[in-house]
Amino acid sequence: MRRSDRWVGIALALLGSAVFWSAQAFPNVPGQKLGAGFLPMIVGAGLVLCAIGLIVRSLRPSAAPPQAIVPRNEHFGSALAIIATVIGYLLLAERLGFLIVAPLCLIAIFRALRVKWSHSLWWAIGGTIVVHLAFYKLLRVPLPWGVLRPFY
Repeated sequence: MRRSDRWVGIALALLGSAVFWSAQAFPNVPGQKLGAGFLPMIVGAGLVLCAIGLIVRSLRPSAAPPQAIVPRNEHFGSALAIIATVIGYLLLAERLGFLIVAPLCLIAIFRALRVKWSHSLWWAIGGTIVVHLAFYKLLRVPLPWGVLRPFY
Protein backbone atom coordinates (compact mmCIF):
# COMPACT_ATOMS: atom_id res chain seq x y z
CA MET A 1 0.00 0.00 0.00
CA ARG A 2 2.81 2.40 0.84
CA ARG A 3 4.63 1.83 -2.42
CA SER A 4 1.47 2.31 -4.46
CA ASP A 5 0.64 5.50 -2.53
CA ARG A 6 4.11 6.81 -3.28
CA TRP A 7 3.83 6.11 -7.02
CA VAL A 8 0.29 7.47 -7.24
CA GLY A 9 1.48 10.55 -5.35
CA ILE A 10 4.36 11.09 -7.75
CA ALA A 11 2.07 10.66 -10.76
CA LEU A 12 -0.47 13.02 -9.21
CA ALA A 13 2.25 15.61 -8.52
CA LEU A 14 3.38 15.44 -12.14
CA LEU A 15 -0.18 15.78 -13.40
CA GLY A 16 -0.94 18.68 -11.05
CA SER A 17 2.28 20.45 -12.03
CA ALA A 18 1.48 20.02 -15.73
CA VAL A 19 -2.06 21.39 -15.23
CA PHE A 20 -0.76 24.35 -13.22
CA TRP A 21 2.02 25.10 -15.72
CA SER A 22 -0.18 24.86 -18.82
CA ALA A 23 -2.97 26.95 -17.25
CA GLN A 24 -0.60 29.90 -16.92
CA ALA A 25 -0.57 30.17 -20.71
CA PHE A 26 -4.35 30.52 -20.99
CA PRO A 27 -5.42 33.92 -22.37
CA ASN A 28 -6.97 36.62 -20.25
CA VAL A 29 -10.68 37.17 -20.73
CA PRO A 30 -11.63 40.80 -21.44
CA GLY A 31 -13.67 42.34 -18.65
CA GLN A 32 -12.69 39.78 -16.01
CA LYS A 33 -10.19 40.11 -13.20
CA LEU A 34 -9.53 36.37 -13.25
CA GLY A 35 -8.38 34.79 -16.49
CA ALA A 36 -9.40 31.50 -18.03
CA GLY A 37 -6.51 29.74 -16.30
CA PHE A 38 -7.56 30.65 -12.75
CA LEU A 39 -9.70 27.59 -12.02
CA PRO A 40 -7.32 25.10 -13.69
CA MET A 41 -4.44 26.59 -11.67
CA ILE A 42 -6.40 26.01 -8.46
CA VAL A 43 -7.12 22.43 -9.54
CA GLY A 44 -3.45 21.85 -10.38
CA ALA A 45 -2.34 23.22 -7.01
CA GLY A 46 -4.92 21.02 -5.26
CA LEU A 47 -3.63 17.95 -7.08
CA VAL A 48 -0.08 18.77 -5.99
CA LEU A 49 -1.21 19.18 -2.36
CA CYS A 50 -3.00 15.82 -2.48
CA ALA A 51 0.13 14.27 -3.98
CA ILE A 52 2.26 15.65 -1.16
CA GLY A 53 -0.16 14.13 1.35
CA LEU A 54 0.05 10.72 -0.33
CA ILE A 55 3.84 10.80 -0.51
CA VAL A 56 4.19 11.88 3.13
CA ARG A 57 1.77 9.15 4.21
CA SER A 58 3.72 6.55 2.25
CA LEU A 59 6.95 7.51 4.04
CA ARG A 60 5.57 7.15 7.60
CA PRO A 61 6.54 3.97 9.41
CA SER A 62 3.69 1.59 10.04
CA ALA A 63 3.19 -0.08 13.44
CA ALA A 64 1.34 -3.07 12.04
CA PRO A 65 2.38 -5.28 9.14
CA PRO A 66 0.38 -4.65 5.96
CA GLN A 67 -2.73 -6.76 5.72
CA ALA A 68 -4.53 -7.87 2.63
CA ILE A 69 -7.38 -5.56 1.79
CA VAL A 70 -10.55 -7.49 1.17
CA PRO A 71 -13.00 -5.50 -0.91
CA ARG A 72 -16.51 -5.44 0.45
CA ASN A 73 -19.67 -5.11 -1.55
CA GLU A 74 -20.47 -1.73 0.00
CA HIS A 75 -17.46 -0.19 -1.75
CA PHE A 76 -18.60 -1.46 -5.13
CA GLY A 77 -22.09 -0.13 -4.53
CA SER A 78 -20.79 3.33 -3.66
CA ALA A 79 -18.53 3.38 -6.70
CA LEU A 80 -21.37 2.30 -8.97
CA ALA A 81 -23.66 4.95 -7.47
CA ILE A 82 -21.08 7.65 -8.17
CA ILE A 83 -20.59 6.48 -11.76
CA ALA A 84 -24.36 6.30 -12.31
CA THR A 85 -24.78 9.77 -10.83
CA VAL A 86 -22.17 11.27 -13.16
CA ILE A 87 -23.83 9.63 -16.16
CA GLY A 88 -27.22 10.84 -14.94
CA TYR A 89 -25.90 14.39 -14.61
CA LEU A 90 -24.49 14.31 -18.13
CA LEU A 91 -27.81 13.09 -19.54
CA LEU A 92 -30.13 15.37 -17.54
CA ALA A 93 -28.27 18.65 -16.91
CA GLU A 94 -29.18 20.31 -20.21
CA ARG A 95 -32.86 19.33 -19.98
CA LEU A 96 -33.55 19.96 -16.30
CA GLY A 97 -30.78 22.42 -15.42
CA PHE A 98 -27.86 22.53 -13.02
CA LEU A 99 -29.88 23.89 -10.09
CA ILE A 100 -32.19 20.86 -10.18
CA VAL A 101 -29.82 18.04 -11.19
CA ALA A 102 -26.75 18.94 -9.10
CA PRO A 103 -28.45 18.71 -5.67
CA LEU A 104 -30.11 15.44 -6.64
CA CYS A 105 -26.76 14.01 -7.75
CA LEU A 106 -25.04 15.19 -4.58
CA ILE A 107 -27.76 13.71 -2.39
CA ALA A 108 -27.47 10.40 -4.24
CA ILE A 109 -23.70 10.34 -3.74
CA PHE A 110 -23.91 11.37 -0.08
CA ARG A 111 -26.51 8.71 0.64
CA ALA A 112 -24.44 6.07 -1.17
CA LEU A 113 -21.58 7.04 1.15
CA ARG A 114 -23.97 6.75 4.14
CA VAL A 115 -24.11 10.43 5.06
CA LYS A 116 -27.14 11.30 7.21
CA TRP A 117 -30.17 12.70 5.38
CA SER A 118 -30.03 16.06 7.13
CA HIS A 119 -26.36 16.56 6.32
CA SER A 120 -26.86 15.32 2.77
CA LEU A 121 -29.61 17.86 2.13
CA TRP A 122 -27.71 20.81 3.59
CA TRP A 123 -24.44 20.02 1.83
CA ALA A 124 -26.18 19.30 -1.48
CA ILE A 125 -28.15 22.54 -1.48
CA GLY A 126 -25.30 24.64 -0.10
CA GLY A 127 -22.74 23.12 -2.45
CA THR A 128 -24.96 23.66 -5.46
CA ILE A 129 -25.52 27.32 -4.59
CA VAL A 130 -21.81 27.95 -3.98
CA VAL A 131 -20.77 26.27 -7.24
CA HIS A 132 -23.47 28.08 -9.20
CA LEU A 133 -22.48 31.47 -7.79
CA ALA A 134 -18.78 30.77 -8.36
CA PHE A 135 -19.32 29.87 -11.99
CA TYR A 136 -22.05 32.39 -12.79
CA LYS A 137 -20.85 35.47 -10.92
CA LEU A 138 -17.12 35.01 -10.36
CA LEU A 139 -16.06 33.13 -13.50
CA ARG A 140 -18.98 34.32 -15.68
CA VAL A 141 -19.52 30.82 -17.03
CA PRO A 142 -23.22 30.00 -17.24
CA LEU A 143 -24.29 26.55 -16.18
CA PRO A 144 -27.30 24.92 -17.88
CA TRP A 145 -30.61 26.48 -16.82
CA GLY A 146 -32.89 23.75 -18.20
CA VAL A 147 -36.52 24.19 -17.18
CA LEU A 148 -35.70 27.17 -14.94
CA ARG A 149 -34.82 29.38 -17.91
CA PRO A 150 -38.27 31.02 -18.14
CA PHE A 151 -38.08 32.07 -14.49
CA TYR A 152 -34.76 33.90 -14.84
